[in-house]
Amino acid sequence: MSFLLNGIMAVTWQQLVMYAVGLLLIYLAIAKDYEPSLLLPMGFGAILVNLPFSGVLNQHIQGIGESQGIIQWLYEGLIEASEALPLLLFIGIGAMIDFGPILSNPRLLLFGAAAQFGIFFTITLAVILGFGLRDAAAIGIIGAADGPTSILVSQVLKSAYIGPIAVAAYSYMALVPIIQPIAIRLVTTKKERQIRMTYSPASVSRKTRIIFPIAVTFVAGFIAPMSVALVGFLMFGNLIRECGVLERLSETAQNALANLITLLLGLTISFSMVADRFVTTQTLYIMLLGLIAFVFDTIGGVIFAKILNLFVKEKINPMIGAAGISAFPMSARVVAKMALQEDNQNHLLMHAAGANVAGQIASVLAGGMVLYLVPLML
Repeated sequence: MSFLLNGIMAVTWQQLVMYAVGLLLIYLAIAKDYEPSLLLPMGFGAILVNLPFSGVLNQHIQGIGESQGIIQWLYEGLIEASEALPLLLFIGIGAMIDFGPILSNPRLLLFGAAAQFGIFFTITLAVILGFGLRDAAAIGIIGAADGPTSILVSQVLKSAYIGPIAVAAYSYMALVPIIQPIAIRLVTTKKERQIRMTYSPASVSRKTRIIFPIAVTFVAGFIAPMSVALVGFLMFGNLIRECGVLERLSETAQNALANLITLLLGLTISFSMVADRFVTTQTLYIMLLGLIAFVFDTIGGVIFAKILNLFVKEKINPMIGAAGISAFPMSARVVAKMALQEDNQNHLLMHAAGANVAGQIASVLAGGMVLYLVPLML
């Protein structure tokens, strides 16, 4: 009983805040089905690492010596030391992606590039707010709408805010169905949202599907060498999918591998959610900057589509530009749903899916560009 009372008395107000954060993440995962595979372990992990005298963190026990905690061991061994988990997750993500819509309509790649505007806008804003360039760059990558990329960039750049960045990245990814419609309506008219687009899919050969991930890896290697790990693992996963001779490996990458790594990543990243490091003014700034990054990514893609409409004969529905973020397939579904709400005969899903897949490629290239440019500027 005395040990229980000692534990309760040792709880700080910051730890109480983290219990609330953990419970909120668990609620969003279970009740709202928002990114449950990651928000659930992150939420539970946030509670674990903030329990007084928690055995999941390394600690010195009188009369026994140093006790190694499992979450700290996983973090220091698999995340801090090797950055292995986020990279391995890209194999699973690549195996899930069908690049067919892009290959049949290559101009959709432009929307993926345009929708990364929020990253660089937010990096600039973070520097103005007083963050160092490394931390600012890591915060800006939240706008990639790609959790593994956000985590990897923050690790490689040795950011002090890996936990808040991970929470912001995955929370806003889960809130795409709420955030994007508001941002889209801010910069479009009803008439623009009602623009219809015809879909005439071109046939994509198996040979083209196999060559594409190999070619992208070569191009990325020469243009943005620091992106090779990100792009290469993503494209390797896709090559497993498309080669046609590794069906079992493809299924394993898409399911068992991706699910296991996501589970471990969620629990492990909670090491950065210890109360005294997480409950700070900087965390509030990061959450705000992450929201700004998402909003301006969406707006950047929409504005780019509107600019293209000044020069093309067959008009583009500007909402397609919003689907150029990496939150796949949620963003594509949001755009398709909004189009049907404005006009129940306007089917944009395939166009939006193509832009959304382009966003997957663009986000990892943007991450690689940041990793390449930031050290040069320091």
